[in-house]
Amino acid sequence: MSKPKDPTASNARSPIAGCAIFICVGLVMIFLIVFSIVSLFRQFDAIKEFTAEKPVALKVSSVEDRDAELNQLAERLESFRQQLTDGKDTSLLLSAEDMNLAIAAYEPLKELRGTFHIDQIADGEMDISISFKINGKPRLPKKGETGWFNSDPRYLNAEIVAHPKLAKGEIALEIDSIKVPGKTVPEEFKEQMSPYRITQRYTEDAVIGPSMAKLTGVEIQGDKVLFRRKSGEKPSDNITREQVDSASSRFFKIIGIAATIFLTLVGIVLLIGIRAKKNRSESGSI
Repeated sequence: MSKPKDPTASNARSPIAGCAIFICVGLVMIFLIVFSIVSLFRQFDAIKEFTAEKPVALKVSSVEDRDAELNQLAERLESFRQQLTDGKDTSLLLSAEDMNLAIAAYEPLKELRGTFHIDQIADGEMDISISFKINGKPRLPKKGETGWFNSDPRYLNAEIVAHPKLAKGEIALEIDSIKVPGKTVPEEFKEQMSPYRITQRYTEDAVIGPSMAKLTGVEIQGDKVLFRRKSGEKPSDNITREQVDSASSRFFKIIGIAATIFLTLVGIVLLIGIRAKKNRSESGSI
């Protein structure tokens, strides 16, 4: 006499469970892709509300007939750089016009000309005009363009209120406010843009990079910015690398939370399905 079959044996060998796992993985991947695209396009639509299609040409300090000022500034900067190189305690005070003049005169700073201008330094803050380039909404390439996707740039033509702080090996601006005439800039955008890593491009510069790396403090004193190196000083206002990179991680945290919620829902649905199947199997075996 043959042994009766276990009604649950076929279920144990059923490929349905494996297929369900692959289906869930596929659904999660599709969900993350769709969620990322939708979030990205919503972000671009929000940015479009307070940005412009074209940049604004900001004031550039004139260098004509200012040889005496330029020579004096050059001597101060070179003396400060040399003392930093030698590991000596030193400091340098620069006014708004000193920094604007340096931007106008020195080749390494040419990318800031017409896009970054310090209007004034007062009350512990810097008032700065910027014309900051931002990538626009992705689109298919036009005739003659290369690449799979391109975008038309947007420009943040704004006034920012900020104060300088040290990141590791660079000077950053912690933004207190962003003002665009006639527009409202969301708080989330300000948080994403701050700290504004204005000097990040110079960390690899053979002269500017090593000098910034030796600083132990930067702060506003009256109507000037003080840069210093002091033996034994640990920068109390240092921006950590985690803070510097926090803006780029926020989006992935949102995706992670959304994915967790989605996976939880999928898990609940699968659990309900498995229990229902088990109940049907038990009912069939009675």
